[in-house]
Amino acid sequence: MTPRERVLRAIHHQVPDRVPIDLGGNQTGIHRRAYASLLEHLGIEDGVTIMDAVQQLARPCEAVLERLRVDTRYVAAGPGSSSQEVVRRERRGETWYDLTDEFGVTWSMPADRGLFMDISRHPLAEATLEDIRAYPFPRGDDPVRFAGLRERALRLRRETPFAVVSGISGVVYEICWYMRGLEQWFVDMLEQPEICEALLDGTLRFWMDWFRAFLDEVGDVVDVIMIGDDLAGQDGPLFNPSFYRKVVQPRHRRLVQYIRSRTKAKIWYHTCGSCVDFIPALLENGIDILNPIQLSARGMDPRTLKERFGDRLVFWGGGCDSQRVLPFARPEVVAEEVRRNVEAFKPRGGYVFNGVHNIQADVPPENVVAMYDAAYEAGFYG
Repeated sequence: MTPRERVLRAIHHQVPDRVPIDLGGNQTGIHRRAYASLLEHLGIEDGVTIMDAVQQLARPCEAVLERLRVDTRYVAAGPGSSSQEVVRRERRGETWYDLTDEFGVTWSMPADRGLFMDISRHPLAEATLEDIRAYPFPRGDDPVRFAGLRERALRLRRETPFAVVSGISGVVYEICWYMRGLEQWFVDMLEQPEICEALLDGTLRFWMDWFRAFLDEVGDVVDVIMIGDDLAGQDGPLFNPSFYRKVVQPRHRRLVQYIRSRTKAKIWYHTCGSCVDFIPALLENGIDILNPIQLSARGMDPRTLKERFGDRLVFWGGGCDSQRVLPFARPEVVAEEVRRNVEAFKPRGGYVFNGVHNIQADVPPENVVAMYDAAYEAGFYG
């Protein structure tokens, strides 16, 4: 099979020749430090290009993707007209990198020791309901975002054999607390839910406009569309599921159903943590694929998930525990973990291999290679 045929069969719950393999997205990527080490280990000459400044993810080159037998290639819309450049600043004798995104959220990282950017300014931390309703949300359908997108997507479709996957989008929930601040957002849930609803309505408008323009450009080209918000933590939901049902889910469902009405692409939803309590609601919304399958979180056992939801849900990820095994175990232990998880997820199709979220900075390159080689070897269907 070609890589695209392989991915399409898997995401349609059909059995391909082997489990498809993925690398290179905003939630399925590799940290710049780990990537530099991997390049050296593989003897591949390539510079480190940052594709995601906040998470400090590198854009994998074609030689790396081919060596790891990756079946996907990513195409993403760009930023809007407002500047989102990383700026170097001096503060209290230290050099910092700052980035203010188009929602007004500032992300910062110390130049000499930072691994990621963290939020240093929440623009609506002290805003009233009236302030929020009057806040100048960015224009989702800004044509600057989509310049050249169709040409890039068509080039992948026509000139390569790979499945075409979008960059991350549809972040309806998380952007709200980025703007408000997580602690204040949780207080708002209890004391001022109208604040939450006003913010959610603002982000939903943005993404509805964004998807109208995006799908006009490439709705007939992409195979998978990535959306997502983190809803869960290590031990369970980050907030009361009843709030999700009442307030967040109607917005999620409206967005997902709009996407489904405009494209045949499968919809990939990302949430970290112990998200098992949310899976029925996510299915009601109309999603097709769940990522990243955080194995170390409560209730996220691969065999149990496959048994309960495998006929309705494609699992994308869950290849190797990223908290304890991938960074710290020996390569042979990594390989055994991968083989065990692939065998749990692969029956009857409905599985695409990746680790659990991004490959972090301290993961040894030997473990990265062991993970992908084991996924390839264990992924064949008899």
